Amino acid sequence: MAEPRPDLEVVVLGSGTCVPSRERSSCALLVRTAGRSFLLDAGPGTLRRLAEAEVAIDDLTAVLVSHLHPDHTADLVPLLFATKYDPEGRRTDPLLLVGGRGFADFYARLKGAYGEWIDPGRGRLEIREVAVEAPDALRLAGVEVRTAPTVHTPQSVAFRLESPAGHSLVYSGDTDWAEPLVQLAEGADLLVCEAAFPEGRKVQGHLTPALAGRIAARAGVRRLMLTHFYPACEAADIAAQCRRSWAGPLLLARDLLRVSLP
Repeated sequence: MAEPRPDLEVVVLGSGTCVPSRERSSCALLVRTAGRSFLLDAGPGTLRRLAEAEVAIDDLTAVLVSHLHPDHTADLVPLLFATKYDPEGRRTDPLLLVGGRGFADFYARLKGAYGEWIDPGRGRLEIREVAVEAPDALRLAGVEVRTAPTVHTPQSVAFRLESPAGHSLVYSGDTDWAEPLVQLAEGADLLVCEAAFPEGRKVQGHLTPALAGRIAARAGVRRLMLTHFYPACEAADIAAQCRRSWAGPLLLARDLLRVSLP
């Protein structure tokens, strides 16, 4: 007998950055719940990792974009191009693209470069924007999605997905310390939080492991996963640095890592 599918499943598709790596693709996360699949960010290498995770692009309900940097959006172009090629008509609902205010203009500028090749056709693509100056909320295919502004770019937002059964995941995207992120993550079952640089190498607009741990502790999350590792992290004891501020369950992201809730 097949095991029942978890209420909420997370697959890390990319745990790296803009720096090319054989082990880590750029930022991307797959979240499955209520029979739907949500892609959070789509950096370079995302489509390859989706294939390795045995997920067809036609199965994606929505793509949630935390901000517009290339290491979070570069695979949107091949994703849309591939969505246009659907000779069997497998996609019956439009693909939803969700991003902060200004995302529709970003897509329009991409179309200015690529033209009809990234337009899947009438009724096959829908774009929704969320606020970037305050928390926002929307419902996507029966799944509650909440957002909050973060400290990285003017379009940057974090996402919280809540399953119909009440399990929750928060994805920080790229950010520095941000009180709205703490509030968004309150009581979450899993916080997937960037920790781009080790202690002593802090870069504006990003977190260190100890800062990510402080956010998790302040928010009272149940589990913390660190991700978005620049090369300097590979030579550091990221877990030990996080333990300065976080005593709860801790995961270090790697590509194709799977986590189930509950």
